[in-house]
Amino acid sequence: MALAMGWDEWSRHDGVALAELVRTGQLTPAELAQQAAAGIAKTNPALSAVVQVFDDVVADPLHDGMNPQGALAGVPYLMKDLGPTLKGRLQEMGSLLMQGHRAPADSYLTGRIRQAGLNIIGRTTTPEFGVCSSAENPALYVTRNPWNLEYTTCGSSAGTGAMVGAGVVPLSHATDGGGSIRIPAGVNGVIGLKPSRGVLSIAPHLSDLTGLVSTQGCHSRTVRDTATFIDQCRGGAPGEFMPYWTPAEPYAQLIQRDPQRLRIALSHEWGDYRATPHIVAELTRVGRLLEGLGHEVDWALPDVDIRAAFAAQTTCYISNFAQTISGHLARLGLQRPPEDKIEPINIKIWEAGRDTSFAERFQMQTVFNTTARAFGEFFEQWDIILTPITALPTPKIGTTEYLTLSDNPSVLDWFGNLWKNFAYTPLANLCGIPGISLPLATYESGLPMGIQAQARQANDGLLLQLAAQVERAIEGKWNEGRRPGVHVAAG
Repeated sequence: MALAMGWDEWSRHDGVALAELVRTGQLTPAELAQQAAAGIAKTNPALSAVVQVFDDVVADPLHDGMNPQGALAGVPYLMKDLGPTLKGRLQEMGSLLMQGHRAPADSYLTGRIRQAGLNIIGRTTTPEFGVCSSAENPALYVTRNPWNLEYTTCGSSAGTGAMVGAGVVPLSHATDGGGSIRIPAGVNGVIGLKPSRGVLSIAPHLSDLTGLVSTQGCHSRTVRDTATFIDQCRGGAPGEFMPYWTPAEPYAQLIQRDPQRLRIALSHEWGDYRATPHIVAELTRVGRLLEGLGHEVDWALPDVDIRAAFAAQTTCYISNFAQTISGHLARLGLQRPPEDKIEPINIKIWEAGRDTSFAERFQMQTVFNTTARAFGEFFEQWDIILTPITALPTPKIGTTEYLTLSDNPSVLDWFGNLWKNFAYTPLANLCGIPGISLPLATYESGLPMGIQAQARQANDGLLLQLAAQVERAIEGKWNEGRRPGVHVAAG
């Protein structure tokens, strides 16, 4: 079957450009879907990033209710196998326990994605229940980094980062409860925005404190794709427990203008955590780039008890994930997690968190509040804080200390080890503030390294404005114009 365009041309089109080709009648949604499916077939044997392709939707993009008049009409899109559900489709959450599980209905956000015109053609990989930093369980899949197959994509939006990084699709679904959009975006060389609280819905399933820390989003290769995705998919479902908000101006319009001169803080000293000298040097270099764009840049850090904040965040994760696992056990009529179906650290999380008391959660929420207020005060003086995405280099495949396959006897020690590397992203979830990873730096290994910008709550537009200004300054050449070794246009 002849493809609609050559692979080099395909990978140079973002979602907005592909939608324009459909709108003007130059290509059909079916042709786009077939090209994306061919890209998956070309790259997935090396990457193991896609769990399933929906052949019926590739053949007929209107099969599941995609809106052909949407702003992104016909653009092929992949859904992380966690979070929003697809009616009648498998959702297995990276877990042996969940194999064969089918969703009875679309989630609210799924409906928004379809209404935007995105054509959901398959599922991408994730660690079990999205808990750890890499989609590595040989019983299911081992997702590899397209820049170097010896390294992980990190997670938990593992397959999404690999597929967007490899040029297969222009944008793909991601979720973030502590960095799971931004971290894999950073190590796969793509753009990843974690929106503020009250932007993208997780209805009808999770709410309350889970909804306060976990959010939805996407990976993309251009700022305008991310801006358009948020514009088209934002908004709360009827009966949301917290308010959902809309900016005064659509982001796709806002990003066409540079921001005013900004006060930008740099930091890599995050409580007990420090980045390596190379990572600090890369952060410093990007700071100078922003100075060259006319912004005021200096070193500063919010007055936050970061040790207490991470302890509270750990309590949140353990208790939230324990309840997620308990819910699936109850549905299956099981009393405890079967050791041959749930990974060791997730069993320990369930044991540690299933009986978390209200008093413990109340104490946790008190720390959330004081931390969020401290960041709020900081953003009265500074517009943005810039950090690395990680404090340490990207792990190689098989680094079990970061996996839920770990034999670490202490779940608290396991989480503490995660924070040593992934220190800079979780507090944005705790505070409900936006954070974006931009592919502006490089690790010593040669792999991409994301630089994170965070802003006050509901200032997502400012992050996108700054990102668009940088994108114009570098003439769209994220990753210095380099492509990964595993790429649709390679070979």
